Amino acid sequence: MSVPPHSAGEVVSPDACTHLTGADHVASLTTALRSLDGQLDTLDRWGRLLADVLCGEHRGRLLAAGNGGSAAQAQHLTAELVGRYRADRPPFSAICLTAETSSLTAIANDYPADELFARQVEAHGRAGDVLVLLSTSGRSPNAVAAARRARECGITVLAMTGPAPNPLAAVADDAVCIDSPWTATVQECHLVALHLVCAAFDAAVLVEPARVPETRLGMAR
Repeated sequence: MSVPPHSAGEVVSPDACTHLTGADHVASLTTALRSLDGQLDTLDRWGRLLADVLCGEHRGRLLAAGNGGSAAQAQHLTAELVGRYRADRPPFSAICLTAETSSLTAIANDYPADELFARQVEAHGRAGDVLVLLSTSGRSPNAVAAARRARECGITVLAMTGPAPNPLAAVADDAVCIDSPWTATVQECHLVALHLVCAAFDAAVLVEPARVPETRLGMAR
């Protein structure tokens, strides 16, 4: 099928073609990133919330999940907290629910598909923890089920999705929604958003005076 040429900077819809040229992709990404402009305060707030939970008296935990490329994004987030983002700091408890294959396959074998993340949320999460769910469509049934289970358990649900409105954003406590019809573009913007959350988290954790013991900050890597 021939694809009609597009004007420079024009954002192409999946309804008009089945793929993006390099120029199309960049134009789509540039436009979608603008949808983050009005959500920067939200991402900063998320970083501060994570600092409150993970540095708090009860040393809470972050859980994260998604499907496909969003699973990789979820694991990226937890790695930044257990490891580090930019500044050296202590590790924090963060579990990616897509990474433990034995649990995933056991749940998928014995329970309905929607339980894939929800059962793990119930197992690992505690009231006051935070669950981050990523879905480019915002309609992934297992993510929506996990959000509902988390809310029942007193866990705060933060969602990153594609265009709103969508079921996941509706059931979450808060959501950042990327206004793009292209899955790859939404995922790329989610990565930027995750890094902004990590930057805000580090800023909140390492503010003077630091919210973590000095001896731990100075540990050799």
